[in-house]
Amino acid sequence: MSLAVEQPEDRAVTRERTFGSGGGEPYARALRDSGEVLFLSLASSDGGDDDEVIDISRWSADADAVDASLLADASGPVLDIGCGPGRMVRAAMDAGLSAMGIDVSPTVVEMAAGLGLPVLRRSVFEGLPREGGWGTLLLLDGNIGIGGDAAALLARCGELLDDDGSLVVETHVDPTRDRTFECTVEDAHGRASDPFPWAQVGRDAVARLAAAAGLAPAQSWVTGGRAFSRLVRA
Repeated sequence: MSLAVEQPEDRAVTRERTFGSGGGEPYARALRDSGEVLFLSLASSDGGDDDEVIDISRWSADADAVDASLLADASGPVLDIGCGPGRMVRAAMDAGLSAMGIDVSPTVVEMAAGLGLPVLRRSVFEGLPREGGWGTLLLLDGNIGIGGDAAALLARCGELLDDDGSLVVETHVDPTRDRTFECTVEDAHGRASDPFPWAQVGRDAVARLAAAAGLAPAQSWVTGGRAFSRLVRA
């Protein structure tokens, strides 16, 4: 989710508070440096147990067996929300599905374009092609946390899906997790992003929030140490 906030020095200027942006730009740097590890930290925390390690090398690698399994019963077209460099867009296309990705990071869009992948620099809350006509939506790699408002994000996904479509959400491995917070992304060199809103949501909270969006869980499962729910229209 893209949040505009006022700059103290110029109230006419706005900036986006999104995953890993601003400050030392650790996310953009890490994308260009394979093997880099990032840390998701509470903005008000001094670290410790609140830190979450993010190995983004998987995001830039080819889709693995777990990723591929998410597309086994998928119908097109496929929209990957917060697609990163586009591994799932490539995997969907390799599976014979029409696909597109969206991401707010200009670095991501540049990398995807270099790979010949159809990725738009766009927030999910902006106007998108095929409104109400997507067969499969993907919210993977913690992207249910976009904007720190999972309820609004699920409601928006409901607007994008076609009547028979499904939304695959990667949930927090703790099924009871339901937490919204301000956080930063930091790298091993001490470079930190600006604070941004994020959420961590487990299976139980996704099921509860989905109901308000007119969606319902059709399946929940854990594989490869990752947890997923598939939502359909209620």
